[in-house]
Amino acid sequence: MKLSHFIKAHIEEILTEWESFAWTLHPPTSDLTVLALRDRARQILESIALDIETVESPEQQYKKSQGKAPELAGGGESAASMHGTEQQAGGFSLVQLVAEYRALRATVLRLWLPRIALVTPETSNDMMRFNETIDQALAESAATYTNRAARTRDTFLAMLGHDLRSPLAAMTLAGDFLSMQNLGQERMNKVGVQIKRSAATMTTMVNDLLQYARTQLGGELPIERHQANMREICQSALNDASAAHPDCMFSLEASGELIDFFDSVRLNQVFANLLNNAAQYRTKDHPVTMLAQGELGAIVVQVKNRGPIIPPESLEAIFNPLIQLPQQGDDTDQPSTSIGLGLFIAREITVAHGGTIWAESNEISGTVFTVRLPRMQQALH
Repeated sequence: MKLSHFIKAHIEEILTEWESFAWTLHPPTSDLTVLALRDRARQILESIALDIETVESPEQQYKKSQGKAPELAGGGESAASMHGTEQQAGGFSLVQLVAEYRALRATVLRLWLPRIALVTPETSNDMMRFNETIDQALAESAATYTNRAARTRDTFLAMLGHDLRSPLAAMTLAGDFLSMQNLGQERMNKVGVQIKRSAATMTTMVNDLLQYARTQLGGELPIERHQANMREICQSALNDASAAHPDCMFSLEASGELIDFFDSVRLNQVFANLLNNAAQYRTKDHPVTMLAQGELGAIVVQVKNRGPIIPPESLEAIFNPLIQLPQQGDDTDQPSTSIGLGLFIAREITVAHGGTIWAESNEISGTVFTVRLPRMQQALH
């Protein structure tokens, strides 16, 4: 059986085997769905089968061996190119992307070769064409992966430089005021508040950078559990957010049993990031509310704000690193505390506690971030 015919006739069998391997590589916090993974792999296989059947001249084969395959008709993007972009956005590493193609190649050949009674020049040619096409698809995926990674890195550096400028400028101005003689007590108090606010903003950014660097270097977030009161953790985070956003009204409601074993320092960072995010995108006429509720098997904390509704497609990617939504609230004159890492760090710390975090956004409830943390005995199972 010709290899292209085999791929078309047994595409479901190939996808099932390859998919089981691909999910062993799948980042546990990635937003990539089973359907998206399977659909893109199907398109890649169909493209491979079509390419094998396409008649090529020796010159075309030589160019393809050099990674110079002809562009798609109409200038569209290939399935392999889109797959590279999606895997980078989904949190896959380049090594994992290469492993996917290695597994796809092995799966197809392992299922096809036993069905060949005799190796002929035609089957040898099919294998050569198949390997060329797999290599070309891998090259396309790797190219879009690295291009997107480079754009993301450059965007992140631009955001970091932009967002650090505001608190630095405020602290410089405060320093100028403090150097003046006969500065009244009231003015000194205001300057002190401004310095504290700017320092809180920059501290949030630096903490997020350090946590992100740790995860990218392959380190796990260390969790040091001790008995802690979730109400006190939430209040501490609220105090930090208030220092960064003195014009925002915050409120905290707590109920139920809130004492358990957590890493209070890490969770303070989780909730401070959520509160900063909510304050940044709120409308001025609504407060940011925080609810902590002790349930039988878990403690649930919610952070709510009223502001622009987050579209569903953004909700799917909002916890990925270096994602920053446009600031559209009324408070656009306030310095940003987000460099696209806060929600990512919040997710990583929550997952390290054995918990879950998700976001909802609609006209009725506004935008709500929910953190569910299992109690100690549940988290250890």
